[in-house]
Amino acid sequence: MSSRYYRSEKPASGKMRKLKELMLKGDNRICADCSAPDPKWASANIGVFICLKCSDVHRTLGTDISKVLPLTLEEWSESDIDSMFEVGGNTYANSIYEAFLPKGYRKPKPDSSNEERSKFIRSKYESQDFLKPSLRIVSSKISFRTYESSRDLDHKHQPCSSKKTEDTREFIGELKVKVIRGINLAVRDLLTSDPYVILNLGRQKVQTTVKNSNLNPVWNEEFKFTVPQRYGALKLQVYDHDMFSADDIMGEAEVDLQPMITAALAFGDPELLGNMQIGRWFKTNDNALIKDSFINIVDGKVKQEVHLKLQNVERGEIELELEWIPVDE
Repeated sequence: MSSRYYRSEKPASGKMRKLKELMLKGDNRICADCSAPDPKWASANIGVFICLKCSDVHRTLGTDISKVLPLTLEEWSESDIDSMFEVGGNTYANSIYEAFLPKGYRKPKPDSSNEERSKFIRSKYESQDFLKPSLRIVSSKISFRTYESSRDLDHKHQPCSSKKTEDTREFIGELKVKVIRGINLAVRDLLTSDPYVILNLGRQKVQTTVKNSNLNPVWNEEFKFTVPQRYGALKLQVYDHDMFSADDIMGEAEVDLQPMITAALAFGDPELLGNMQIGRWFKTNDNALIKDSFINIVDGKVKQEVHLKLQNVERGEIELELEWIPVDE
């Protein structure tokens, strides 16, 4: 891990308000390491919110690994706040640091002993046992970055410099979305529906074909989006096509792209790496995931399978496959 030097200038009040808003989102309301509620501390360079007990362990790691700050106004610099937003909080950081958490592994709980807590935190951030063993993360202001220690890639992958060249490109990559199928969709006609899917990313909008009289449609249709530097969620809506009246909504969902993009940027050129898991979008009460969504390198491509439960509707699921396409150098 690399750390940034503390800057004495105070952040603008607007940024502090945004930091408070970030604290209240999703898994940021619990400790990233032990799930204790209402964390009062954060690691600025890792980008996670943590409780008092876990913050004590983080301090023992040293500021080169974890820069611990209280969630108070006077302690934060603008660069520290920017770092928290670049990562996005607990869900996104854990999608990297816990990507290879062994199945059945028991994370510490709020009442766990200090020994158990310390062992987990050191494994997670210091030795990074829950990443592919040969990979190490270097934290920077913009994103996670990694280098491969294998001798076969040493001449192509070098540790990141502490300074980053400003990226002035309008787009950071492309996203290929494959709408695979719908499952047990809602009835909007007499006994069935004529469903189609609309996808939105910013101002970009695409639509699948209509599948007549089918509650379990198979589309297998691919679409491509350009992804700007400031991107939002991929929004999905399912409609029932009607010939003589307005189309009826059959549910909606959002796909958070940050876990995939964060992982893709962290692991560099996927063509230089073998097939492996590199990240995870975790199922929480705040998203539409039916189960955790894993981000993998498959035959030199970064892919993610997403299984969503449609929201604001009585029933229905949608399966997608995402593929990240980096911009040409």
